[in-house]
Amino acid sequence: MSGYQLAQLNVARLRHPLDDERTSEFVDALDPINALAEASPGFVWRLTDESGQSSSYVDVSDDPLFIINLSVWESPEHLRAFVYRTDHRDFLRRKAEWFRPHQRPFAVCWWVPTGHRPDEHEAMTRLDRLERDGPSDDVFPFRPPFPPPPGE
Repeated sequence: MSGYQLAQLNVARLRHPLDDERTSEFVDALDPINALAEASPGFVWRLTDESGQSSSYVDVSDDPLFIINLSVWESPEHLRAFVYRTDHRDFLRRKAEWFRPHQRPFAVCWWVPTGHRPDEHEAMTRLDRLERDGPSDDVFPFRPPFPPPPGE
């Protein structure tokens, strides 16, 4: 096993607030999809709010429609399998119903030392750096993944 794991952040801007009826199907799926992630091979950790709810409830912006998802996985392959080969895929296909089109990069990945749990500030800094400077060994888009640092 490598001395690194893959951290990923994805962000979105909702069309309607989380407590709006038009967003209810998305909100109702948060717990089951998060439980599916947690049970998936290669899952390591995910950010939650102070009450243990989805990271969609973690405030990182003055914009109440801006939400995040932050998690750590053993490898890009494990993350990709969860995203595209589980029930998560069905909600991903419907993203236009709940989210506004992206105006900037919406996802960033980076390698973290095994055991490190990034917080929302670290993650948003990584996303900002990807937008500003483009992909590098320490900030890259979901595809293609960059290899973990050497020497482990």
